[in-house]
Amino acid sequence: MERERSFAPSRADGLVPGRVVRAERGLCDVIAETGPVRAAVVPAAASRDRLTPCTGDWVAVRPAGTATSATVVEVLERRTAVVRATSSRTSHAQVLAANVDTVAVAVSLADPLRHGRIERMLALAWDSGATPVVVLTKADRCADTQQAAAEVAEVAPGVEVLVTSASTGEGLDVLTAVLAGTVVLLGPSGAGKSTLGNRLLGEDLLATGAVRDSDGKGRHTTAWRELLPLPHGGVLLDTPGLRGVGLHDADKGLDQTFAEITELATDCRFADCAHRTEPGCAVLAAVEDGRLHQRRLDSYHRLQRENTFAASRTDARLRAELERPRKQISRHLRALKQSPNFKA
Repeated sequence: MERERSFAPSRADGLVPGRVVRAERGLCDVIAETGPVRAAVVPAAASRDRLTPCTGDWVAVRPAGTATSATVVEVLERRTAVVRATSSRTSHAQVLAANVDTVAVAVSLADPLRHGRIERMLALAWDSGATPVVVLTKADRCADTQQAAAEVAEVAPGVEVLVTSASTGEGLDVLTAVLAGTVVLLGPSGAGKSTLGNRLLGEDLLATGAVRDSDGKGRHTTAWRELLPLPHGGVLLDTPGLRGVGLHDADKGLDQTFAEITELATDCRFADCAHRTEPGCAVLAAVEDGRLHQRRLDSYHRLQRENTFAASRTDARLRAELERPRKQISRHLRALKQSPNFKA
């Protein structure tokens, strides 16, 4: 096994492999080959890789001694990772889940569909390296589920869209067959993730809460991320509701989320076409003749700008390029004000 071979040097140092099933600040619950372990996390500055372990990570654990507790000293290479930008205006990113196989994006049919939010979640899911699935929840509260599913399918090219209801059991057998490996549930508060998760788990292990009638929003009932075994194989990872999802270096995710725009762009006259006003733009031509919705292109531009800004936080040269137009405008205004013909 490749993971075992890569772990050989660590095992020679007396470490044992394990997987993080729950991570808290400074502590991890790990399933190791010797059984469950409660392990402290070595500070990033003192660890081998300076990574902070998160739920789903494979880690190297130093077993407890007679006077010391077990510690996580290394995070093994992540095969996949769901990553979002932090809410602060820094270059840091938050890893929501590691080594995930399927990302189930939960969308409530009890609320009006928000295409932009679905596209944002899918960009996050595609960029993780896992397989995304859109799970439409609360089908029992939707008058026309077929129309809703068709509407979502238009903004989710290449993604399976499933209609489910935790209350009636609709679609749960199909969903169970689709989910594979390590499954993470993503979506906003009130989307029904925890209720759906309980149906998949076969028992009420995840806390659930009511949705407010005033605004249709739910409360954060999931306070942490934890791996739980599914009865039909694999493991489930529920996440706290995501009210804000910032993209972080998600170029690949955006290309796949907007696959039809990516494909159209290959026929643009210019290789660096921005699809705004350029002559010979195949994307703009598709909007004009109705093959592509303007809303879809607007959403693509919006998420591209956000992703570029996030990248500029860590790339000094890109940040300088983004700042150049603003500085040029400022210099022009200063020169204009210093002109003898200028009138305030």
